[in-house]
Amino acid sequence: MEWLTDLVLLFFAYAFLGWCIEVTLKYIQYHRFINRGFLTGPCLPIYGSGAALITVAVGALAPMEKGLGTTFMISFVLCGVLEYFASYFMEKRFHARWWDYSQKPMNLHGRIWIGNLLLFGLGGVLIIHVLNPVLTMILSAISFLGREITAGCLSVLFLADYVMTHFVLKLVKVGVEHSEADNTEEISREVRLLLSDRSIFYRRFADAYPDVIYRTERINARLNAIKAETEQLRRQAEERLESQKELLENKKNMIYQQLEPSRSIRTALIQDQAALIDLLYSEENATEEEKRLRRAVDENTERLKKRDLRRILASAQEET
Repeated sequence: MEWLTDLVLLFFAYAFLGWCIEVTLKYIQYHRFINRGFLTGPCLPIYGSGAALITVAVGALAPMEKGLGTTFMISFVLCGVLEYFASYFMEKRFHARWWDYSQKPMNLHGRIWIGNLLLFGLGGVLIIHVLNPVLTMILSAISFLGREITAGCLSVLFLADYVMTHFVLKLVKVGVEHSEADNTEEISREVRLLLSDRSIFYRRFADAYPDVIYRTERINARLNAIKAETEQLRRQAEERLESQKELLENKKNMIYQQLEPSRSIRTALIQDQAALIDLLYSEENATEEEKRLRRAVDENTERLKKRDLRRILASAQEET
């Protein structure tokens, strides 16, 4: 029981620390305070859950392995899985994607990416080997009853905050489902307008996630249709390109045949005639007239070869 109480307190400690980190980063980005998080209070459950999971997993492996590399890999994997399924659940439950890494390198479905996973691994090493020993020492200085009361009060506040946030997100979900807009940008504007007319709790949520992507089944269907149409256009373009290449090759061959020099044709013709004569001519059975014609053909062929050779040499000299 004491171990579970301390784990709950660690969850809230890291959830608060995560909230501080997110608020600081957004302040640097927007130069104003933005109350980040799914909940209204200063608490980011995904940070607390990740730290608690790492603590339990590393604690279970401590008797066998407790090196920095093991801690890094456990944090890398567990926090990546947690972030992926948190994104998936929130999108399916409320028709909205709270973060999107689609433009980042080495991402998985836009829900996680390698940069965050590496930070999770380093954060896990920091939690297990630096922060947890300090927090454990602080908690041990408080009586068990005091820790129980603190954990109970924080849990009640957390539950109340969750219930209130659930109603806010239910309003968001209803707004998204009944929206007539056909793209995520228009739905986002409608939801922000809807929340701005409500209490401060609703306006805080709209301010905390200015880049949230809202999606309905209709928009998903349209995006899939656009993707399929784009793929079809790409295939058609490739087919047209192949057809153009083939047509170009045929035209090139036709032009080459039309522009082929007479000298090449004559040379080929002479070679073919010589081959034909060799097939038909027999020195033993030839008459004197056939032998005379054969000698004349050989002499003229040799003259043409010499003339072509002189022309080639003259052309080479001109180029040099």
